[in-house]
Amino acid sequence: MPLVPSIPSDLDIAKASSLRPVAAIAEKLGLTADEWEPYGHHKAKIDLDVLAKKSSRSTGKLILVSAISPTPAGEGKTTVTIGLGQALSRLGEKAIIAIREPSLGPVFGVKGGATGGGYSQVLPMEDINLHFTGDFHAITAANNLLSALIDNHLHQGNSLQLDPRRVTFSRVLDVNDRALRHVVMGLGGSNGGIAREETFMITPASEVMAILCLATDLNDLQKRLGDIIIGYDVAGHVIEARALNAEGAMTALLRDAMKPNLVQTGEHTPALVHGGPFANIAHGCNTVVATRTALKLGDWVVTEAGFGADLGAEKFFDIKCRAADLRADAVVLVATIRSLKMHGGVPKPQLKQPNLAALQAGACNLERHIHNVKNVYGMPCVVALNRFETDDHEEIEWLRDYTGQLGAELVVTEVHARGGEGGINLAHAVRRAANAPNQFSFVYDLKQSPEEKIRAIAQKVYGAHDIHLSAMAQKKLFGIRNTRYADYPICIAKTPYSFSDDATRLGAPSDWTLNIRDIRVAGGARFIVALAGDIMTMPGLPAIPAAERITVGTEGEIAGLF
Repeated sequence: MPLVPSIPSDLDIAKASSLRPVAAIAEKLGLTADEWEPYGHHKAKIDLDVLAKKSSRSTGKLILVSAISPTPAGEGKTTVTIGLGQALSRLGEKAIIAIREPSLGPVFGVKGGATGGGYSQVLPMEDINLHFTGDFHAITAANNLLSALIDNHLHQGNSLQLDPRRVTFSRVLDVNDRALRHVVMGLGGSNGGIAREETFMITPASEVMAILCLATDLNDLQKRLGDIIIGYDVAGHVIEARALNAEGAMTALLRDAMKPNLVQTGEHTPALVHGGPFANIAHGCNTVVATRTALKLGDWVVTEAGFGADLGAEKFFDIKCRAADLRADAVVLVATIRSLKMHGGVPKPQLKQPNLAALQAGACNLERHIHNVKNVYGMPCVVALNRFETDDHEEIEWLRDYTGQLGAELVVTEVHARGGEGGINLAHAVRRAANAPNQFSFVYDLKQSPEEKIRAIAQKVYGAHDIHLSAMAQKKLFGIRNTRYADYPICIAKTPYSFSDDATRLGAPSDWTLNIRDIRVAGGARFIVALAGDIMTMPGLPAIPAAERITVGTEGEIAGLF
């Protein structure tokens, strides 16, 4: 019996890649030596003034990569994003990839990193997944500095009359730690601060992360940091971070973190990896500064938004595009045969077996996402079928016909196994779609009430019959009526695994109600967070965390990282 050839791991492929000095990548983008600063041999920070210097240059095409509702079978959205950028480069286009930075939570938890896979990775993979240029640490420090200033103010006499029971700003940590979701602090006696309840969020879910990602420059960053709502006084009035004079020191900590990070793919396509909010509990897009910079340095920019198109793509359009006056030219929806089968009811161990009936049952998930992209957002849609060896030819052809009937072109991609070469057909399809006219539209108008905006997302995008607001959510929405906050866009935090707020309802559920349990105003990020179902903003580790597999050898080499 012939031996099955071993497939190199992502880490093996990354280590075997021959990287060019970051100076060569910067030169490829037309950056001069004084417009970037090196972080070692293969990483760099791009100066913020590059945008102003390149303002006269025409803006490139912007391609958004999203996906069907994710499953444990995997879809490969980041891998396709990177592979598409490499494919466009192979066609002679000046392409740049603009994606988010990985969080240590998934790296040490269960999902893994966020640098792509196979022969479509951003490199150096180990550095990017572990600490990178320190952006997440700076965000964590700035966030927790504000928390420390809040508690110090309470301890030092509380001249603002801040109600300790109504402090709304949370501490953060970039590690999954369920024990910190709800804690009591300040138990060290008279010198230990004021005893009160506290919550922790994971760093990507923090408002400081959202602010960094949405700010247009350092001045905007400092203004937004000052706008953070830290809580309410005993009379119920809002207190912002600027009341503690916190925004200046926080901006000082974030000054370098605001600069986009420049790296490369395994095929030397430039990539800006910057910012990292989660799309299930935040807005899920890379930074405005990185996207704008890429659009001025390249002719084609391939970016992504987190999780499925009901979460990341909706927030990309309704939050990020509004904040930055951006417009995408086309949308790529990533799908896999095995994930669609899982949406059709097949358990994960049986996904490698041909099952056309299950694919047909689960394809409704893809259908709703295509409908949203084309008819709700008004964008051209290309479906990238991320192919696996076990995919059946009959299943692929049925899906091709099915998506064609829905008005979307399906393109089989093999960017994991073949890099940019495996995405050439996808690149051609994307160029056709991006050069076609579109009728882009937002899901809702900002002048609608917050409740109407939530309902619009639930009904138009999720397919819900209606929404239900808890008593707490109703009370909070009443409190922001007739304030500037009422005109903010909506950021719904919910499970990414279903259109609904129930992770077990796969496919495209209908005749259901979206349950909103709480409302939070992100004054600096300038959106309203609506928490649906039982979504958590601090994840926990699984029974066997990925951290247990990671080791460092005697020569300093890392093993077990994916």
